[in-house]
Amino acid sequence: MTKTRVLVIGCGNMGASHARAYAGLDDFDLVGLVSRGPESREALSAELGGVATFSDAAAAIAESRPDAVSINTYPDTHYALCKQALEAGAHVFIEKPLAETYAQARELVDLAREKGRAMVVGYILRVHPAWTKFIEVARTLGKPLVMRMNLNQQSRGKEWATHRALMDSISPIVDCGVHYVDVMCQMTGARPLRVSAIGARLTEELKPGMYNFGQLQVTFDDGSVGWYEAGWGPMMSEVAYFVKDVIGPEGCVSIVDRAGGERDSASADIDAHTKTNTLRLHRAARDTNDEFLHGDEWIDTTSEPDHDGLCRLEQELFAKAIRGEFDPAQHLEDALNSMRIVLAADESFRTGKTVELGS
Repeated sequence: MTKTRVLVIGCGNMGASHARAYAGLDDFDLVGLVSRGPESREALSAELGGVATFSDAAAAIAESRPDAVSINTYPDTHYALCKQALEAGAHVFIEKPLAETYAQARELVDLAREKGRAMVVGYILRVHPAWTKFIEVARTLGKPLVMRMNLNQQSRGKEWATHRALMDSISPIVDCGVHYVDVMCQMTGARPLRVSAIGARLTEELKPGMYNFGQLQVTFDDGSVGWYEAGWGPMMSEVAYFVKDVIGPEGCVSIVDRAGGERDSASADIDAHTKTNTLRLHRAARDTNDEFLHGDEWIDTTSEPDHDGLCRLEQELFAKAIRGEFDPAQHLEDALNSMRIVLAADESFRTGKTVELGS
């Protein structure tokens, strides 16, 4: 079997997990690691058996001549790196969001199609078996749906430094929001109509005009509504930082701790962001006395993959796209759709007006 020569750009949390996946899959030959600072790439290279390392992406692409490039850097670099990789004839795996603007993202999707290259965006919840089940169950609840989700992260030290760096170019409701808005869109299968948002700047440690807490509301053409909030920083509360709850005419489904207590205080822990533990399904059906016909059903999901395992599933999907066994066209259109919604939320916050999405 001919292996796909893959170059990994960005060696932080996501890049390291994806690099481990490439190293462990027969489809790939990991030919290089790129990062701005030497510590992360050299440590990862040592872990993976001495992979070649580079400090410059353009030089790495020219020297290693990869068949595929994996982009795991800050969002403000995504557009230029992705375009460079596609122009070099490489397939691309790229972490979300695809770019900083919808126009840039659309250009990249069109360029991948023009070049005949496979491109997959890192929507990790799409390969998560428990989240797939969550979406499947939500679709049984009737219409309209009320979807309530958040992910607030109390960060300090290294995590707060990472969040501050991210907020040099992107707000939390844009960076994290694409995941959960994408989940909402899968649950409803409906067209988003309008978006509104509120937000707050809770620290002066950010660049002017940036905010570290935001909440968006999106309305769909089937009557469904979604709410999502995200906040980053040392001031954020660990209480109710993780809400994933969907209500429909036929009942509701929620991601919960079956013991009924608060989740562990780990809102900045990347492994905790995808963990479900249990789905609680409630059916609204009642008898003639308006008593419930069914007790709540607990769907155990504790066997779910860890973060590295999920990244491996993403790269298995990427390999299928490269082999032509998975057509990423709809995947990319969905990525553009969720991006359009969160960027509209950012616009709504900044203008104080509801944004109509149109057709």
